[in-house]
Amino acid sequence: MKYYVIAGEASGDLHGSNLMKNLRKKDPDSQFRCWGGDLMQEQGGEIVKHYRDLAFMGFIPVLLNIRTIFKNISFCKKDLLEYKPDVLILVDYPGFNLRIAEFAAKNNIKVFYYISPTVWAWHKSRIHKIRKYVTKLFVILPFEKDFYKKHDMDVVFEGHPLLDAIEPELKKKLDFNNFIAENNLEDKPMIALLAGSRKQEVKKMLPVMASLQEFYPGYQFVVAGVSALGKDFYDKILKDSPIKVLFAKTYEILRLSQAGLITSGTATLETALFDLPQAVCYKTGGLTFFIAKNLVDIKYISLVNLIMDKEVVTELIQDKMNKISVKTELDKLLFDENHRNTMLSEYKKLKEMLGGEGASERIAAKMHEILINNKTHGLKV
Repeated sequence: MKYYVIAGEASGDLHGSNLMKNLRKKDPDSQFRCWGGDLMQEQGGEIVKHYRDLAFMGFIPVLLNIRTIFKNISFCKKDLLEYKPDVLILVDYPGFNLRIAEFAAKNNIKVFYYISPTVWAWHKSRIHKIRKYVTKLFVILPFEKDFYKKHDMDVVFEGHPLLDAIEPELKKKLDFNNFIAENNLEDKPMIALLAGSRKQEVKKMLPVMASLQEFYPGYQFVVAGVSALGKDFYDKILKDSPIKVLFAKTYEILRLSQAGLITSGTATLETALFDLPQAVCYKTGGLTFFIAKNLVDIKYISLVNLIMDKEVVTELIQDKMNKISVKTELDKLLFDENHRNTMLSEYKKLKEMLGGEGASERIAAKMHEILINNKTHGLKV
């Protein structure tokens, strides 16, 4: 079968690639045409557009790049019709993907939406569009199934696919001394800095995170760099700082560090699954934050707290994302045993809620079953 897959950021590339790997097991003759990244390409996907050229974060950057965005949408529609896939698989990235879902449905192309837009947080009006244009919705957060049920939608929840990426890493042997030697690091305990996957995020977050190095001479700060952003980009931000940036080493850094300063997003959940005590950091432009604050209807911004429905990890948002507040929280993460142990205990409960390994395989099997049995004609979710 022919699959057209669209992911617009790093996390979508990760989950999309794992899904593709499992679809190939079910369908050895599968062909993939993708908007995504290197991981999807490794699974045999023909990359039309790389996600690094698609990620515009916040209201102002979106407005500034609106012409590029609409050009991408027009190109995608044309490409979709020419490729004539058996199914369109959309991975998160709702602003773009919901427009493509509508177009595909009107042109009789089946639409699977993998990883729900956060309609439970904001843009609840999108529920109607999902119901109308999406053939089947596959969600990855446990509370989403009940949320959609209240809106008369039968969605598929098979667990969170992030565990599929994490579990193999946890089984690998990893030695701290070998790691620091191989990566030219100091013989000091590590503090992980994950400053986001987009340029706008990193520019806001990393300078504040890096400024704390002076207070912790007995530790070394290590940045988990995003390869798509490039070494020069990080060098311009860090300038003469002794802080090292390592690429393609995120999971190793999370496994070997003592604490982490993590930008909100999928990384907060990854950090929890590696049992690393963390503080969640997020800062954006003043106007963007003001608009978001008046539109978003959620108590927390980190996936850990959203899933647990309570504050497990401290969230340092906007004005609280400053040198003094971050240092106060980092001190607790490093030196307050009770704080660390409480967080680790909550992480254990979190893992149980997420459903264990194999989500990508189960979701791929469900998708393949629907396609093979031709149950999707006229199906509403």
